[in-house]
Amino acid sequence: MEDLATRQLQQLLNAKNQFPEIVLLKTTTTSTNDDMRKIAQKGISSGLVCSAQQTQGRGQHQRQWSSPEGNIYLSTLIQTKTALDGRLALEVALNILQMPSLQGLSLQIKWPNDLYSAQGKWGGILVEPLSPHQAIVGVGINLNTPPVENADQPITSLAMLGLAHTDRLTLIAELYTAIQQASQWFEHGSYNLAERFNHHAIWLNQQVEFEHAQGKLQGSFQGISNDGAVLIKTHHVQSFYQGRLRLAPI
Repeated sequence: MEDLATRQLQQLLNAKNQFPEIVLLKTTTTSTNDDMRKIAQKGISSGLVCSAQQTQGRGQHQRQWSSPEGNIYLSTLIQTKTALDGRLALEVALNILQMPSLQGLSLQIKWPNDLYSAQGKWGGILVEPLSPHQAIVGVGINLNTPPVENADQPITSLAMLGLAHTDRLTLIAELYTAIQQASQWFEHGSYNLAERFNHHAIWLNQQVEFEHAQGKLQGSFQGISNDGAVLIKTHHVQSFYQGRLRLAPI
């Protein structure tokens, strides 16, 4: 028996021409990405799982993602004809920033998958490929600022950024739609990706520390190239596809 909130969400999605085969709204779960993985294993090709809390949320490189009650933790499935690569997460971030509910806010993106503002991180994206052409896309959004101790970066929320009274189901429908639109941008070759991303990139032309497989370096963050690589200028410009970007310590 579907509850009222699920039916309302399906109506909001249908109004945006989105018709996922499965829509699950949960109060708590271990991880919405894990829920979506089980759905995909049953042969279902589209779905939406959203929870108000996660007990085992995770971010990049299996780092724990604090997932207290009251925020949005959402996962969906993406099927692509183009082989998956790092540009998909960048497209997801860019399309989230275009959501109607977020217009008027000063929002940025931290390469490769963090939703940012001058006040800190308010969301994150986790793409977990199931095959070369299918991936789970998970998004966590802070509606309210979580009480995170010893955070390695400043944390904020949409409420702190001025979006205190937005309808939760509307945001979920907009997020699902943004992810589907991102997959279309990706399918069409991520046209003009560097220019679109660099327009919203945090720390552009600032001194950053970049941690990668071979070690760390400091340099000026030059944005990204059209294939999604991060560009760091030391005595020359170096490009990387994986790694961790931080502001350089003063």
